[in-house]
Amino acid sequence: MGADLDDSLRAAAFLYLDDVRAQSGGPATRGQLEAFEFGGRRVPLIPRQRGIWKPGWLECALSIVTTYTPPGEPPPYEDEIGADHYPRYKWRGTDPYAYDNVALRRAMELAKPLMWFIGVRPGVYRSEYPVMLAGEEPERHQFVLALDETMWRGWNPGLVAASPFDPARRYAEAVVRVRLHQRVFRDRVLLAYGSQCALCRLRHPELLDAAHIRGDAQGGDPIVPNGIAMCAIHYRAFDWNVLGVRPDYKVEIRGDVLAEADGPTLRHALQGLHGEEIVVPIRRAERPSRELLEERYERFRLVG
Repeated sequence: MGADLDDSLRAAAFLYLDDVRAQSGGPATRGQLEAFEFGGRRVPLIPRQRGIWKPGWLECALSIVTTYTPPGEPPPYEDEIGADHYPRYKWRGTDPYAYDNVALRRAMELAKPLMWFIGVRPGVYRSEYPVMLAGEEPERHQFVLALDETMWRGWNPGLVAASPFDPARRYAEAVVRVRLHQRVFRDRVLLAYGSQCALCRLRHPELLDAAHIRGDAQGGDPIVPNGIAMCAIHYRAFDWNVLGVRPDYKVEIRGDVLAEADGPTLRHALQGLHGEEIVVPIRRAERPSRELLEERYERFRLVG
């Protein structure tokens, strides 16, 4: 395939993923990723088993996959975020000349944008695109990923040891927090809660978010037991300690708000929830951590 056709394929794939994201509000299913067509032929965007995908008629890799790992289980590959805040993606095995590793290295040499599919449930993926390969660390059998062009241009091997206040490191940290930690966290939490608000059962994903029980600033991990699916109004109310969730999963509304007399929104959306129990995920491993809720509830009580 010529370079122009290769670029056209990638551009068409990105537009297709835009449409999928608009329809779902976030994640894509394996079926959707396998259904992409280009030039009258089906071109799966994701491999059946391998993590690095290069269709035989392309010169270099098209996409990479991070497999979903259930809570509490070790991942099959030790992909990580480096000290410079750039994500790493492991080789397939340890042979630098293995077919998949060569395909990915060739994408780096040609500066080709890739699609990165991150498992958020079996057969369901957060699509990050376009991503670029900023470098390779052969001694650790891995590539360095950049989530946008600024990250791609800003990386160099010395960035690992650079000052925490280095502009390139600070920029990478901010981008990775939003595009990886927050978005993947949101997808996983919403899927765990069946894409509904745990308090009011609203089922419009575009109006839902994942509320951290222990926030980023307090060292909270982006894992499902540290999150609760909430609609916009309950998310803000939880964030500002207008409402709290006790370790027994019951809702409390702050005393001064309970005493207010306002309109129907206050009465039904907040006051009416006092003493009600939130909806929790079916899977026990995904339910809110009672220890984290206890910690957060104590902060709510101090405010109230």
